[in-house]
Amino acid sequence: MTKREENWEYGLRTEGHEATLAVEGPVVLGEGDFRYEVSGTNWGNLPEGWVYKEATAVDVDSKDNIYVFNRGTCPMIVFDREGNIVRTWGEGVFKNPHGVTIAPDDTVFCVDNGDSTVRKFTPEGKLLMTLGTPNQPSPKMSGKPFSVPAHVAVDKRTGEFYVADGYSNARVHKYTPEGKLLFSWGESGTGEGQFNIVHNLAIDSEGWVYVADRENHRIQIFSPDGKYETQWVNLSRAATICVDDRSGEDLVYIGEYFCGIATNSIGTDLGPRVTIMNTSGKVVARVGRESYGDQTGRFYSPHGIAVDSYGDIYVAEVSWSDYGSRMDPPVELRSMQKLVKVRD
Repeated sequence: MTKREENWEYGLRTEGHEATLAVEGPVVLGEGDFRYEVSGTNWGNLPEGWVYKEATAVDVDSKDNIYVFNRGTCPMIVFDREGNIVRTWGEGVFKNPHGVTIAPDDTVFCVDNGDSTVRKFTPEGKLLMTLGTPNQPSPKMSGKPFSVPAHVAVDKRTGEFYVADGYSNARVHKYTPEGKLLFSWGESGTGEGQFNIVHNLAIDSEGWVYVADRENHRIQIFSPDGKYETQWVNLSRAATICVDDRSGEDLVYIGEYFCGIATNSIGTDLGPRVTIMNTSGKVVARVGRESYGDQTGRFYSPHGIAVDSYGDIYVAEVSWSDYGSRMDPPVELRSMQKLVKVRD
């Protein structure tokens, strides 16, 4: 099979450096009270000549501004809900943007897994704090902060925050609001409290810590002191997670990668998708059933997820790293989608 034929297997038609949708028109995904309309194109009104390359992470502040952390023209682009740019910042600061988290006070945590740092900024991009020494990662699997970290989650009750130190460590680190390390937990493996890429974190309204243990295909749940409580399985590669409590209960939104292999690339219910669960571990809805691809209603690799006050979902995907960069010729694929909740 030629590279171009493989691209058709991905659901793409590639001409030059553009990917053309194989399916046109709006599509509704999900079930029950959780149905969403997707456009199938990159969300956000970028200036002419600007690109995401790939959006790696997304979060929403208290004013429903959407922060898209990306590896393209400008690393931090802040949009309003309509996709209009509010401000941009971060040029020349980051080596490899990976995770963004908006704290309850609207300060912005940015995780750079290229130089193994966690930085905290004002909403306007003024640097407030740096954790880790740029370009001096700790030894792999040493348990010490940081060795290619991935994400931050903030406990809105206390301001304490947790760092997923996930690619070359297997640890979660807990910090005071001022950035003092309190303690760490986790080790490499598949057992309870062990991790195989600590990729994403979220904290619910009671302080429980949800860890997206990506390559173990599960979510593990811990108390605020790092004690293992339970795990959710029957997931694809759980890569990104957020908790939203604005509906009156905590709902957990999980972005999952495709977990099949090339020979079953048209398999269904293997990801990539979004799964919505309650804190008891019950699946409320699955959003997306088809395999990866550029068609409207499909995903590539959900790497960041956020929900605004209207219940709309924003999904950032590392489509360049996982797919576009491997095509011949390389193609910048869709990497930022908005799923607008259907309101009957």
